[in-house]
Amino acid sequence: MYSKKQAVETQPFTSLDKKLPKYKLVIFDWDGTLMDSAAKIVSCMQLAAKQCDMPVPTYDEVGHIIGISLKPAIKQLFNIKDDELAERLVAAYKEAFVTRDTTPCPLFDGVEQLLSNLKEAGCTMAVATGKARRGLDRAWAQTGTGPFFSASRTADEAESKPSPDMLLQLLDELGYEIKDAVMIGDTTYDMQMAKTIGMDRIGVSYGVHAQVHLEALSPVALVHSISELETALNSAGFVALL
Repeated sequence: MYSKKQAVETQPFTSLDKKLPKYKLVIFDWDGTLMDSAAKIVSCMQLAAKQCDMPVPTYDEVGHIIGISLKPAIKQLFNIKDDELAERLVAAYKEAFVTRDTTPCPLFDGVEQLLSNLKEAGCTMAVATGKARRGLDRAWAQTGTGPFFSASRTADEAESKPSPDMLLQLLDELGYEIKDAVMIGDTTYDMQMAKTIGMDRIGVSYGVHAQVHLEALSPVALVHSISELETALNSAGFVALL
C-alpha cells in the first residue's frame, strides 16, 4: 500500500548511481514533487465521492492514483466504466478544488530557491503533470513560479502518465535529446514514463508513493527532501547550487 511521506531532512541520502551525468533539461512533476498538495487532492476527491453518492476513498487509495490525469484516475479509483458518472465525479472534484475545499497547497520548503539556483546555473526546466492546464496555470499564479519554466505539458495536451507522451513532446519542443534530460517525480507513473523511453529519473520519497515502489523502477537517485534533490542535481554537474 502506498503511504504518505513527509520531506524529512534527517533521512540519509540514497544514491543508486554515484555518477550522475550533467542534465541540460530538468523536467519536474508538480503535485507531490514541488507542491505539497496531496492532502487537498484527497480531501477534494472525498468531497466529490460524497456529492456523487459513491464510496468515500481512503487517503492511501487516493494517493495511489495521484499523478494520473483526472478522468482516468477517477475511473481507476472508483472502478467504474460509466463515462457519465466519471464526468460527474470530475466536475464535483473540480468544484471542490476551486471553490469548496480550503486545504492549503504550499510549495515544499526550498523549492523556490532550488528553481532559482537551477535557473541561474543555466538549466532549462519544464513541468510534466497530470493536472489540467487551468490547474497548473492557477498554481503558477498562486506561487509566482511560472517564469522558471520554459515549457509544460498537462493532462489536456498529452496522454496520461505513465505514457511517455508528455516527455516526448517536451523534448521535441525544447530541442533536447533523451540523454540530455532527467525526470523528477514522486510517483511510479513519473518513473515509468521516463523508463519507457530510457530517460534518467530521480525519485522523491516525500510525495505519495512509497520508496520501495520508486526504487523498483531504477531511478538514478532517490531523495528524501528538496535539499537532497539539490545535492543530487549538484552532483550531476550543475554549478552554484549549494
